[in-house]
Amino acid sequence: EYHKIRCGLSDYLWNRDGNIMGRLAGKIALVTGAGDGIGLAIAKRFASSGAEVFLTDIDAKAVIAAAEGIAAKGGKAHAIQADVTRAEDVAAMFAVVEKAHGKLDILVNNAGVSGRADFRNMDDAVWAKVIDVNLNAVMRCLRDGFPLLKASGNGAVINLSSIMAHKHTRQMSNYSASKAAVAALSRAVALEYAPFHIRVNYLCPGWVETALTKRFTSNPFIAKALLQQTPMGRFGLPEEIAKAALFLASDEASYITGAGLNVDGGMSVTL
Repeated sequence: EYHKIRCGLSDYLWNRDGNIMGRLAGKIALVTGAGDGIGLAIAKRFASSGAEVFLTDIDAKAVIAAAEGIAAKGGKAHAIQADVTRAEDVAAMFAVVEKAHGKLDILVNNAGVSGRADFRNMDDAVWAKVIDVNLNAVMRCLRDGFPLLKASGNGAVINLSSIMAHKHTRQMSNYSASKAAVAALSRAVALEYAPFHIRVNYLCPGWVETALTKRFTSNPFIAKALLQQTPMGRFGLPEEIAKAALFLASDEASYITGAGLNVDGGMSVTL
C-alpha cells in the first residue's frame, strides 16, 4: 500500500533570514531507507532545498511519520512503503514516481543493514541478507530507475557506500564486502550512464550516530577505540552526511561523476 502526503509549497523555500534556499528547486528526488537516520536527514535536507521528495522504507509507520514531519514544516514529501530487496516493490516504487512526474532527477540509494558475525562461522543467510540489502537492492534501483533518470535529462545518483569499504573492524566482513562493491558498482555505472546525462557518485560515511551504529558508538570501550582512529575526535551526525549528499545532488557537482566522497572526520587518512 502507498501513502501519499501532499501540501502546498512554492518552488522555493526560505530560511530565517529571508534568503532563498533553492539549490534543488523543482527537482524530484527519491531516497531509500528514509524512515530514520541518514536517509531521513538527506530527505529533510533535500526538501528544505526545494526538492519534492519520495521517501521509501520497509517500515511503513516510520516512513509515513518521516514524510508527515517534512510536510508539517512546509516541504513536499510522499511516503512509500517498500522492501528494496523485492523486485516487485522496487518496480511499484518507481511506478509511483512515474505516474506523478514521469521523471526522476535524484536517486539516493541509502537503505542498508549490518549483520555482525565471525567470518569463520558466518551462516549463508547472514551473509546473503547484508549483500541483498546493501548491494543487490542498489543494483536493482540503479537499473530499474534508469528510464526515469534518463527522462530527467540531468539525473544524479548518490549511493551510500562506507568508510568500511576501506577500513575494517572484526566481524563485519559481509558489510565491508557489500560497501566496497557499492563503490565499484557506482564507478562502473557512472561510465555507462554518462552518455545519458546521469551522474553517479557515492558517499563513504565514517562512524555516524544512527540506530545502525548505536551498539558500537554507545559502548564506551568500542567508542574510545573508534574515536582514536578519527582525527576530528567525534562521531558524525546524519545531517553532516546529508550536506555532502546535497552537494553531489546539486548542479554545483555538475562535472563530477564516478567519484567517492569520504565524510568520515579524517578516519580514511589514518593508518
